This record gives sequence, C-alpha cells and structure tokens, in this order.
Amino acid sequence: MLNWLLALASAALLIFTFPKFSIVWLAPVALVPLLVAMAREPRWPRRFLLGWSAGVVYWFGVCYWIQFVLSFHGGLGDAAGWAVFLLFAVAKALHMGVFGALAGVLMRRWWASPAVAALWVAVEMTHGPLGFAWLALGNAGIDMGIPMRLAPFTGVYGLSFVFAMMAAAMAMAVMRRPRVELLWLAPILLLALLPELPPAERGRETALLLQPNISETEQWTAASVDAMKRRLVMLSLRGTLAEPGQPSSIIVWPEVPAPLYYFEDPVLRGYVDNLARAAKAYVLLGIVAHTPGGAPLNSAALISPEGEPVSRYDKVNLVPFGEFVPWPLGFANKISTEIGDFAAGNRVVVSPVGAHKIGTFICYESVFPGFVRKFAAGGAEVLINISNDGWFGRSAAREQHLSMVRMRAAENRRWILRSTNDGITATIDSAGRMRGTLPLYTEATSYTGFSYVQTQTVYTRFGDWFPLLCAMVAVLGLVAALVTGDLPG
Repeated sequence: MLNWLLALASAALLIFTFPKFSIVWLAPVALVPLLVAMAREPRWPRRFLLGWSAGVVYWFGVCYWIQFVLSFHGGLGDAAGWAVFLLFAVAKALHMGVFGALAGVLMRRWWASPAVAALWVAVEMTHGPLGFAWLALGNAGIDMGIPMRLAPFTGVYGLSFVFAMMAAAMAMAVMRRPRVELLWLAPILLLALLPELPPAERGRETALLLQPNISETEQWTAASVDAMKRRLVMLSLRGTLAEPGQPSSIIVWPEVPAPLYYFEDPVLRGYVDNLARAAKAYVLLGIVAHTPGGAPLNSAALISPEGEPVSRYDKVNLVPFGEFVPWPLGFANKISTEIGDFAAGNRVVVSPVGAHKIGTFICYESVFPGFVRKFAAGGAEVLINISNDGWFGRSAAREQHLSMVRMRAAENRRWILRSTNDGITATIDSAGRMRGTLPLYTEATSYTGFSYVQTQTVYTRFGDWFPLLCAMVAVLGLVAALVTGDLPG
C-alpha cells in the first residue's frame, strides 16, 4: 500500500509542477516518491504497474483539456469524450510503466543517480515518435536562470536530466544510502560556469502580430467569410498605421478556424497582396492549401511587399484528432472542418525576407525540439509560430503550450514571434524570456520588436545528441546490472 501511495504522490507532484499550478520548484523532487517505491519493490511486473498507474494519473491531470476538445469540438459528447480521453491516458502511461520497471533495477546500484536520470530522458524522448509529446520535465525550468544555461547545448532534455538526477539522489538519501553515492550531484555545480543567458535587449526590427479572436464555432457563409477576410485586412492596416515612425517589416496572421485558401481564392489573394503593397511589408498567414490529389494541407504562406508569393510551408507534424483521426478511432470526429484528413508536409522551409531568413512552424509542432531546430539549422534567423489555441478552451493548455515555445527559443537562441487566434500571442527573446503578450480572448494587434540572430547553438548544430547519449548510458547501466546478477523479480 505504501508503494502505491508513493507512486501516486509522484503523479500529483508532477501535475502541480506544470500549469495550471506552475509550482516549478517541485520539478527536482516530483519523482522522489516514485523512485523510493521502485527501489522498495523487487518484482518488475509490480514496478511496471506502479509506474503505469502514476502515469495514468499524471496524464489525466495535466492533459485534462483533451476531454473538452474531444467532447465539444470533436463532437463525441461528454461520456464518449471521457472514455476516449481515458484510453489516451492509459496508453501514454505505458512510458512511465517502462520507466518504473527499469528504474527499480538501477536504484539498487551505486551509479543510480546518473543512470536513472539517463533512463528518464531516454523514455521521455520516445513520446513524440510514439504518438503524442507534451511537457518534458525540463520545461518546468524555463524561468530558472542557471539550469536554462544548458538549453543551448542539450535542449530541454538536459534540464530533464538535472531534475531527474536530483530526484534520484534525494530518493537515495531518503533510503539512507551511503553519502558517497550523492557525489554524483557535484557536477551540477558546474552549470554556473556555462555561458550566461543573453542580456535582455530591445529588438532592432519590428513586426505586427495579429490576434483576431475568430470564433471556433462560427458557421461560415459566403458573406461571413468575406467579412472575416476584410476584418483581418483592416486589423492589419490599423496596426500598421498606429506606428508610422518605424513601419513593421512583417505582418503575421495566425492559424485560424476559418476557410482561408490563398492560392485557390482570388478574392483573398487580392486582399492580402494589396495589404502587403500598402504596408510595404511581408505578410505571413496561415492558410489551407492542397496536394495535387486534393488533400488539405495546414500551411503558412509568405507574401512579399510587392504582393507576390515567396514561399509556402506545409505542416509536417499533424495533431491527432485535430487534423486526422488515428486508427482505430474512426468513430471520432476531427476538429478541423475540412473534408478528409489533412496530409502532412514533407520538408522544412526557410524563407527569405529581404537579406534575412525566417522559419515558421505551426501550432503543435512546437512540442518537437528536434524538429524546430531544423529551421534554425537551415539558416532561419528568427522563428515564427502561428497557432490556434482556441481549441483548448479556457484551460491551462495555453500556458503549457507557451512554455514549450519559449524553450524552443532558448535552445536555438532565436527570437520567436508567436501569433495566435485568441491567445496567447507573444514575443519571446533569444533566451526564452517573454517580451510582451496580448490579453486573451481579445481582438488586438501587437507592434513588437525582435532581432535577427545568425549564430547557431550546439543544440541547433547537432540536435538530440544528448538524449541519445542518455539512452546509451541507460542501456549500459541495465547491462551492468544484468552482468552483476541484479535483475530480481
């Protein structure tokens, strides 16, 4: 019974670590109860069940907003929405079940602290490739100055490693292990020797970010669609004319829940092209494009100040239930009103903006650090994130999503301009600091500064080398335990 209580306590602590609670100092201690339970339990099937149970509670508590998305926007209703959401939590919890089963082996060894942390990172890295990624443990450190010095070298996974290693050491202390085994924490002191975060500075360029606050439930007619297009243009012009001294070099429209077909709609194309010419600025807008076979694409189009298309990026990483319905859950509706599942793009696009280059990633793609870095590695000097977080309702998912976008800025030392439909629209500097936001659920524009940055971080150049190293360390630790005959249960 004590082991079950300890496992569930870790789940609760992890939930309190992230928004909506954001008690971030819990990040280094959240795993302590679970690790004590794993060390106490000699049978691996029982450890798996303990970890899996903690995972179910964790995913249920952190991603509670998925039920609303499924029931309201997905059309499932409350009962079916809860059922599918519970199935999601049960499946995602398998990751923590595997972690628990293996961590119990490592916790009995003198190398437990780094090996358990490496195992946590290795398991954490599997979330994206296996269907859904959200909130790595390291995201809790986005406002921690010293730990954030790791981000440009290891990505968010370095912070996850530090927090997990501290938790393992504290669990060992609770179990009265020899004090010498706590010396693994000593290298954490070296974080203070890493380069400091870039100082907070005003941006040298200007941009206009739109937040149009378009309703998620609008039933579109020809008249309302045309009114919406005109509204976006007028909002852009008002924002541009409000700052005549230093006009914006780029106007950013967000991803919106509305039918915008720039390449197929001559009326919209005329509106946008004329806006670009009148404002003498680049215009970036979220649109629906189509493959040669007619499948919809969630895309971002860049228009030059001369009113000519420059580039189009098609979203590569699609959202389950948002843009396609995973098999075998075809009875559920996807959120998008497009007919048929969206097709995924197949390449990263870095677009020229005068003498500079930009990279645009769309909504959910912000949760993939290894993917976002490809834009900076390809030469993008500023990153732009267009999103529609309105599907989240009035939940903590908006803050959760924003924290991950901020981490992408710090990992690559790039400013990020973030334009959303109804919040949170924000400017983020190259250290991941917030430089201004717009109020939620409000039609508004943000005239904001930013800077182009050309230097590339270690993480930008080499990607996810650190979690791969952690996977190797975890495997070596488990093999060493096998060789010494320490795999009971």
